[in-house]
Amino acid sequence: MSLPPEHPRDPFALNLVVAAAFFALACVRLTVPSTPFFDEVHYLPAARAVLDLGLATNLEHPPLAKQIIALGMTVLGDGPLGWRFMSVIFGTLALFAAMRAAWFSSCTRAASLLTGLFVGANFLLFVHARIAMLDVFMVAFVMVALWMFAGAVRENETGRWRLAICGVALGCAMASKWNAIPIAVLPGLVFFFGRLAAGRRRLWASRRGWPVAGMPLWEAGLWLGLVPLLTYALTFWPFLNWDLPVTDVDGLISLHREMLALQTQVPEPHPYQSNWWQWVANQRAIWYLYEPIDGAQRGVMLIGNPVTMWFGLIAMGWCAWAGWRERRKDLLALVVLYAASLLLWVVAPKAVQFYFHYFLAGMFVSGALALAVERLWQRGERLVPWALTLGALGFFAYWFPILTAAPLENDQSFLMWAWTAGWR
Repeated sequence: MSLPPEHPRDPFALNLVVAAAFFALACVRLTVPSTPFFDEVHYLPAARAVLDLGLATNLEHPPLAKQIIALGMTVLGDGPLGWRFMSVIFGTLALFAAMRAAWFSSCTRAASLLTGLFVGANFLLFVHARIAMLDVFMVAFVMVALWMFAGAVRENETGRWRLAICGVALGCAMASKWNAIPIAVLPGLVFFFGRLAAGRRRLWASRRGWPVAGMPLWEAGLWLGLVPLLTYALTFWPFLNWDLPVTDVDGLISLHREMLALQTQVPEPHPYQSNWWQWVANQRAIWYLYEPIDGAQRGVMLIGNPVTMWFGLIAMGWCAWAGWRERRKDLLALVVLYAASLLLWVVAPKAVQFYFHYFLAGMFVSGALALAVERLWQRGERLVPWALTLGALGFFAYWFPILTAAPLENDQSFLMWAWTAGWR
């Protein structure tokens, strides 16, 4: 008599443990520095404008992330904790959602937990979970959307409510920062081409086929097309009732013309600006902070975890090769997500770009490394998986003081981490 197939247990509880550990570490010295640093000098006044209901500032970015920062300031006060606590919440959510997306797309516990490890130990998420900038909110909503979409594909019976949440999350991601737009269109395209490949008659009404059996294409279009756009538009409703720094804006469309003009203007060169190929190579760091403050020399450095970012590129190449060869949709999905998030900055008419624009793509690099390590372990390899896992954790521990604004010995302490000219 044949035994029934063995189904792996959902690592939900372990995902919560990993997310809780990340949250606790991200709260270390969260209120240091006690004054705004790096781009907080732009976004905190914009959040205060939300609370004042007066003149809207920082017009070049959508309003939702600034509204969320303002919520934290309302609950916890206009101080360092109120400025940054919502970033910790959403950074933790981004990590948890990434693990859940990995579980539903691969259905392996190891892939889910390794995703948590490599995403959490990659400095991009950790640093942005501790600063009042817009990027972490955008990334969190993107990860929630991917979690819900992967869950709908894996468990078709829950597809309707999962795609509804996915659509809302996609709209919120775009309403936090426009970087999410290339990712936001992908779930709808996947659904459309999945049904098209099935060759069904009455394409719009057919309920059969991948990715969510039982749901017609027209309904998926509502959840993945109309709902994101409506959600995005609704976030601007209070924004349009405030005073704007321009007088010729009389609606959502004209406001977006002004936003696009601000995004594509040519500002003065910045010492930390970089290009996409430098991000891919993990070549150009940004020092968000390096000065005597709060009684000590302190610094906050943004660069990717060297183990994750360099070996993750090799893993991404493997995902492309193995995904095509084995027809594995989870591997190919990571490649497409990475390419879409990076291609935006290859073609974007934005004159000055920075390493933090690689944040979203870095999430997918971390996920690719998790899947590659899992495959090596399944093949019986032990040395390389352990070396990569412990290496990523080791680099995170070594970098921890310069990720959390710890007191440093002197003004030359940055040399402990600035190993190359591009990291200084």
